[in-house]
Amino acid sequence: MSETLKLSILTGAIILGASLAAAPMAIAEGGPGARGISFEELDADGDGTVTEAELDAHRAARFAAMDSDGNGSLNAAELAAVAEQRKADRAARMIERIDTNDDGELSAEELAAMRDKRRGGGFERMDADRDGSISQAEFEAAQDKRRAHSGHRRGQNDG
Repeated sequence: MSETLKLSILTGAIILGASLAAAPMAIAEGGPGARGISFEELDADGDGTVTEAELDAHRAARFAAMDSDGNGSLNAAELAAVAEQRKADRAARMIERIDTNDDGELSAEELAAMRDKRRGGGFERMDADRDGSISQAEFEAAQDKRRAHSGHRRGQNDG
C-alpha cells in the first residue's frame, strides 16, 4: 500500500472519527460539527427536544451517506470522497464570505482585506514600537499572542 494511500486512509479516519464522536458536543455548542445541521433536522419527532437516540440516528444516517457502496464500512475511496467534499464545501464558504465583488473568485486584495480584518491590521499591530519595521522580538511576541489567543478559543488555558 502506498504511503499516499495510507495517509488518505488515516486522514479520512481521523475526519470521520472526530466528526462522529464530537457530534453531540459540537451540535450543542454550535461548533464545527454543527455546520449545516439545524435543530429541527436533529429533532426527528418534532417534540422540541433532541434525544440521544435522535443523535444516534442522525450519525447513522451520515455514516450511511458516506458508505457509498452500502457495505457497512468505509474504504479509502469513501473516506477520501468525504475529505474532498469537506474541502470543496469549505472553499465555497470561504468564497461566499470573502468575495466582496461577487465574481466567484478571491483576489489578493480581497484575501488581504479579510486577513487584516480578522487580525486587526496585521503589520501595524505587530510593529509595537511603530518604527516601520518588525523586529524578531516583535514578531515572536505577535506569534506568542496569536498562540495564546488560539489556545483560549479552543478552551485551553495556560495554567
